[in-house]
Amino acid sequence: VAVAADVLEPLWAAHQASKMRRLAFISALLPRAAAFAPTGGVAASVRYLRAGAIASAAPDVDRYYTKEREPETRDFIMQQTMLRVKDPAASLAFYCDVLGFNLVTHREFEQWGFNVYFVAPVDPASIPSDPEERFAFCMRTPGCIELTWNYGSEGETGPVYNVGNGDATGTKDGEAVRGGFGHLGITVPDVYTACARFAELGCEFTKTPNSGGIKGLAFFKDPDGYLIEVLPQGSLVTKPVDHAGVPVEGGGYVDNSKKK
Repeated sequence: VAVAADVLEPLWAAHQASKMRRLAFISALLPRAAAFAPTGGVAASVRYLRAGAIASAAPDVDRYYTKEREPETRDFIMQQTMLRVKDPAASLAFYCDVLGFNLVTHREFEQWGFNVYFVAPVDPASIPSDPEERFAFCMRTPGCIELTWNYGSEGETGPVYNVGNGDATGTKDGEAVRGGFGHLGITVPDVYTACARFAELGCEFTKTPNSGGIKGLAFFKDPDGYLIEVLPQGSLVTKPVDHAGVPVEGGGYVDNSKKK
């Protein structure tokens, strides 16, 4: 693919300038990092350099807040994220009954051996009754989750799909892989109240609101093990004790960045 010089040259110049800024930034940090050796040891020096390298590699994001959308993209929406699921009945019950979403549309592709189910947090009164109108409505609805069921997976033993986050499911050597997928996320008026309800409904938590380092948010699993993050609709707010009895001060968290 040919790229015009007037397009390529500014991009290359910006890349080189960014590279030089990173090198200069890290070079400036070296003497400061060495100063940590007598008090914090080599590990402290390494952490200091790592923090500097991360800061220097982070992109300049300011323009992305204010840039005008290109005319060709102004009607684009973020419409869906697709997850493969083992058992559609279990997944629909979770996303619709536990999270409170609705089925917006679905399609059955028997000739190819799979079905798709689109769920989203919408007013059920707004969902058309005609299948074709439902599909069109779905395609205009931001933030849908497409649950894809491949026939026969519901009868398999154990987990079927790798959910990211250091999962070994589906690997040939049985070793966990560095998966790129992290989690889905919902926001709720009260994280602690919502998580108490999720717990009562039998959801498995990997982080309750007061456990871990960041308080006031939680993670739990869907039927396939995909993580769902629970965040407030505003600033993080904490309560003295969460539904699992974990106090806000503690939760088994050790701040490794402060170790010497």
